Amino acid sequence: MSEISVRLPDGKTLQMPEGSTSLEVAGQIGAGLARAALAGRAEGRVLDLRAPLWDGVDLEIVTTRDPAGADVIRHSAEHIMADAVKRLFPDCQIDVGRSDHSEKFQYDFRVEKPFTPEDLERIETEMARIVSEDAPFERRQVSRDEARRLFEEMGEELKVSRLADIPDGEDITLFSHGEFVDLCRGPHVQHAGQIGAFKLLEVAGAYWRGDESNPMLQRIYGTAFGNKKELKQHLERLEEARRRDHRVLGKQLGLFFLTPEVGGGLAMWLPKGAVLRRELAAFLDEQLLKRNYQPVMTPHIGRVELYKTSGHFPFYADSQYPPMQVPDDEHEQYLLKPMNCPHHIQIYAHEPRSYRDLPMRLAEFGTCYRYEKSGELTGLTRVRSLTVDDAHIFCTPDQVEDEFRTVLELVQFVLGTFGFSEVRTTLSVRDPSDTEKFAGDAEQWDRAEATLARVLESLDMEYEREEGEAAFYGPKVDFKVRDVIGREWQLGTAQLDYVLPERFDLKYVGADNETHRPVMIHRAPFGSFERFIGILIEHYAGDFPLWLAPVQALVLPITARHADYGGKVREKLRTAGVRAEMDDRNEKLSFKIREAELQKLPIMLVVGDQEEANGTVTPRRRRGAPGSAETVALDAFVTDVAEQINERRA
Repeated sequence: MSEISVRLPDGKTLQMPEGSTSLEVAGQIGAGLARAALAGRAEGRVLDLRAPLWDGVDLEIVTTRDPAGADVIRHSAEHIMADAVKRLFPDCQIDVGRSDHSEKFQYDFRVEKPFTPEDLERIETEMARIVSEDAPFERRQVSRDEARRLFEEMGEELKVSRLADIPDGEDITLFSHGEFVDLCRGPHVQHAGQIGAFKLLEVAGAYWRGDESNPMLQRIYGTAFGNKKELKQHLERLEEARRRDHRVLGKQLGLFFLTPEVGGGLAMWLPKGAVLRRELAAFLDEQLLKRNYQPVMTPHIGRVELYKTSGHFPFYADSQYPPMQVPDDEHEQYLLKPMNCPHHIQIYAHEPRSYRDLPMRLAEFGTCYRYEKSGELTGLTRVRSLTVDDAHIFCTPDQVEDEFRTVLELVQFVLGTFGFSEVRTTLSVRDPSDTEKFAGDAEQWDRAEATLARVLESLDMEYEREEGEAAFYGPKVDFKVRDVIGREWQLGTAQLDYVLPERFDLKYVGADNETHRPVMIHRAPFGSFERFIGILIEHYAGDFPLWLAPVQALVLPITARHADYGGKVREKLRTAGVRAEMDDRNEKLSFKIREAELQKLPIMLVVGDQEEANGTVTPRRRRGAPGSAETVALDAFVTDVAEQINERRA
């Protein structure tokens, strides 16, 4: 029998029979590891324990000590949940589960009536019964016809439809435990007993295949971990996340709202939310001015041909609104702007450029439009109208490294200013085998990818390489931040582009008096205002630092006769540039203080007889050292607060 060579993390090599699996390798290493094994990892991919290995593979065995182990547990609990639903509701149709199991699992079901909270309790109880049965998970590779016959016999019409989604030539695998069987790539645990603890979280409606014209299915969400302690900690984080939910706080603090009358994913910004956006824009504008960016403004629409030339129209066709037909010209169509870069390219190209003009840095807070499916919209973090803090740098090839280095330093500065101290950096490169997804030639890509790696290393930035995740026109560096409760978010991005200058035939005259091709850098430190603000709200739990708060100080007259002095205090603050308001309602002071606390206002200024007589105020601060409020001179207080705001102190 032929053998394969398997390299282990410690450098040792095992010779195994051809067709051996990760589980069999674990058994060769030790019985304890074989019992604890949840999956294998090879070439950055997590493999099912029962999948055959290949010669020369570098293999790790995944256990509960590995974060990927929890993903495998959740994926397996997903199947246990589907089994439980099928046992309790035999006539239901099972659709598909979730591809990302980093935090939770889900399944969609077609049922006669929506699930109730009581149904979830029954399903959870049934899941516990199935886990106690401790049935092994089994993997089987089948032909397309065999899979179709099986699901037709089971009456699983949705599964039969999903078979068509699997490309020709790709393996079709089934996973089963007990009598339950499903179409799945895996990986799964060895047996149900390895699912240590689980919890069903909620049920929601979801259109089949995400299409609003299709029937509504019932989606059940849940999560699972290797033990009860980890599950308890996760549920506590979820509770904290609910407390910080930007959709709830956005309404409570009067920042924004979403309404079906306007349309899904289209945020309506209230005055306080508009102030927040304006402050963020002013902060970034200040940094751009220091770095010699030039502001530009471009339309919200453009001719379809513009995006065909750039490549955005074919590459992003599924996430764009349909073209708009011009009434008096059947050949003329326009598109809601999906990206700002083609417009900035036109600004560069509208007159001849010299090497002396470069680098040219064009910046715009440009609003773009993407058609996200309704089931994927999530408050501000996934919208259909997004304002990108966009800029495009046009430079010579020998300026690329310095320009890209400066861009990365800017993104680091921006994220640090808002307290994002845990940042994971990724370098997204192309998959050379996917020739349809990535434009340009291999030499350009190799040069661009090598350049970004050098820049990252010159800044001593640790990064992870992600193959196949590049933009269609070039590699990119993404910044993924971890907020105060441990969730990771994709924010700033910077991309290197040799492709669009070619597509638009961009030129500049060099020192040699010959024409040359510029290089483009795309960058957005925030990513978009909508997403960034949504994440900021949750990161701060709505308790913004003083400089960023929409209302920075609230004057609270103790009684109506103190309102005149309160008005003078407010105007003095406003004159100094402080966003101040006054609550002179005929309510008890304790009530007004409580209302201000709910609005998370940074400073409350109580004024009464003593303050009016002495020209003082008694400030109460949300941030800073606790203790009783101290009365201070009004002028000194105003000066101090104005300095704190100008210096962007907390």
